[in-house]
Amino acid sequence: MQPAKVSFPVIGLSLGGCGALTLERVLARLDGVLRVYVNPAIENAYVDYDPERITPARIASKIRELGYETEVRAR
Repeated sequence: MQPAKVSFPVIGLSLGGCGALTLERVLARLDGVLRVYVNPAIENAYVDYDPERITPARIASKIRELGYETEVRAR
């Protein structure tokens, strides 16, 4: 398995940090997500994932479920 990388803008993420930590924890629990880093200063999430187990669209959907606007960006 070759990990893939994707990044997402996370519109509405505050600099307080709580939202970023919550987002990291929730995304990290998704089956197939290998690593997550959220940078609230630039409103961006970086995700390493197993493309055989999860898609970027599924990750983006989970971000939206948490109340943020996003789109998939190649990394």
